[in-house]
Amino acid sequence: MLKNVQETEKNKVELVVVIDRAEFEAAVAGVFKKNAKKIQVPGFRKGKATRGIIEKFYGKGVFYEDALNELLPDAIDSAVKESGFIPVETPAITDADFEAEEGIVVKAAFTRRPDVKLGEYKGYEVTKYTVDATDADVDAELENVQKRYARTVSVDDRAVVDGDIADIDYEGFVDGVAFDGGKAEGHKLKIGSKQFIPGFEEQIIGHSKGEEFDIVVKFPEDYHSEELKGKEATFHIKLNAIEFEELPLLDDEFAKDASDFDTIAEYKADIKAKIEKRNADEADMRVGEELAEKLCAAIDAEIPEVMYEKETDLLVREHDMNLRQQGLSLEMLMQYTGMKMEDIRARYATMAVANVRKQLALAEIVKAEKIEADDASVEARFEELATQFGMKVEDVKARIDVEDIKSEVETLKAFEVVKNSAKVTEKTVTREELEAILNPEAAAAEEEKPKKKTTTKKTATKKAETEGEEKAEKPAAKRTCKPKTEKAEGEEAPKKTTRKTTKKADAE
Repeated sequence: MLKNVQETEKNKVELVVVIDRAEFEAAVAGVFKKNAKKIQVPGFRKGKATRGIIEKFYGKGVFYEDALNELLPDAIDSAVKESGFIPVETPAITDADFEAEEGIVVKAAFTRRPDVKLGEYKGYEVTKYTVDATDADVDAELENVQKRYARTVSVDDRAVVDGDIADIDYEGFVDGVAFDGGKAEGHKLKIGSKQFIPGFEEQIIGHSKGEEFDIVVKFPEDYHSEELKGKEATFHIKLNAIEFEELPLLDDEFAKDASDFDTIAEYKADIKAKIEKRNADEADMRVGEELAEKLCAAIDAEIPEVMYEKETDLLVREHDMNLRQQGLSLEMLMQYTGMKMEDIRARYATMAVANVRKQLALAEIVKAEKIEADDASVEARFEELATQFGMKVEDVKARIDVEDIKSEVETLKAFEVVKNSAKVTEKTVTREELEAILNPEAAAAEEEKPKKKTTTKKTATKKAETEGEEKAEKPAAKRTCKPKTEKAEGEEAPKKTTRKTTKKADAE
C-alpha cells in the first residue's frame, strides 16, 4: 500500500510503502519452511531446530530480508503505478522499518521520466534524395556474383604475374634478426591486393614455382608496430605454388546457374530492380532519420543523466552482439585496438542522447494523438517477431510482456503521424552527389587531398580492429523509433556448376 509519495528533487521521487504485517508474517513463515532443513544450530541436528530456536540463536530478523524480498517487487510495482510517475530505473530501497505500528514501512527512491514540453511535430519539410540504379551498379553486382563462381586454376608453365595468387612461405629479418609476426607458411597472397607493405608483392612477380629468393622492403614510417617503423627488412621467400582465378562467362548459361532466370538480360533486369528497391528503401530511411532529428529538437525537458546512461548501455550491448555474430567481441576489440570501455561508450554518447529525446517526443505524441495499440496490431507485431527470431508466436508471447509490445506499436504509430504529415520534396541524384550532400565537409576534404594508397600490412589482428572500428562508427539504429529498411538484395546463392569459362586477364 502506498502511504506517501514526494519529489525530493528534480525528477527524483521517494515512495513510502506499507506492507501488511500479517502478510509479512506469512512470508517469514514461508521462508523458514523453505530454508529450515539447511540451517545448522549448535546442539541440534541440521534441519531439526525450531523457528524459535533459530531466531533466538541468529536473531529475530534472520528471515526478514528474504521475506521482504519476496513481497517487495509486487508492493513497489503497485505503489509506483499508484504514484503516477514513470521510473527510468529500478527503484532502490533506502530504508525498512520492521517495528512500525501500521506494518512494515519501506522507503524506495527512483528517478522518474521528466515532464516534456512538445513543440510542433507536424508539417516538417524534408528532401528525399533517391539514387538511380545505373548499368555500372548492375555490372558491379554481377561481378561480385561472377567472382563467387570463379574456379582456381594452378599454373606450372609461367612465372607470377599481377593478379595471380602466390602460395608462399616467408620469414622477415631486420639487421639479420627475425622479428615477431614476420613468418608464415603456406600463405596465399593475391598479387596486387596491397595486403602487404609497398614493394613486397611487386618483387614476387617474375618468379616461378619452386624458387627461393630474398626481397628487400622498407616498412612505412606510419607502420602500426613501433619496432618496425621506417626499418629496412629482408624477407626470405619460398614460392610453393601459383594460381589464378578463372571467371565464368556472363551469358545465359551463367544466368541459369546463378539465378532463377533463363537469360542474362532477365537476370540483369532483376538485379537492377532490386538495386532500385534498395536505393528507395535507403532514401526512405534517410527521410526517417531527418524527421527524427527534427523531432528530437522539438522537445523541452530536463532529462536525467541516468536515461542517457541506460541507453548507452543498450547500444553497447547491441554492438557486442553484432561483433559476436562476426566471431569477435568487445573484449577482443579492446585488446586489439587498445580502446577502453569508456572510449567505446563515448562513441555512443551522441546517439544515446538522440534516442532518448526521440523516445520522449514520441511518447508525448502518443498522448497528444490519443494513440492506442489495437489487438490486431499487437498480434501482428508478435507474429513479426516470431518470424524474425524463428520462434513460435506462443514462445515469443511467453518471453515478451504484452505491455511492452503495445508501447512499441504505439511508438511506431506516433512516428507515422510525423512521417505522414511531413512535406517531402523528392530529388534524384547520383551516388557521388548524395555523398557530397550528406557529408559536405568530407567531400570537400576529399577533393583537396591527393589519393593515398593503403600502406600497412593486414593481419588477423588488424582485420578484427578494422571490423570492430567500423561497427563502433556505424552502430545499429534504435529498433522502435526509426523506420525499418529491407535487407539489401541483388545476389543469389551460388550453385555448383561445370561449364565453359573465360580466362581472367593476367594484368588487372
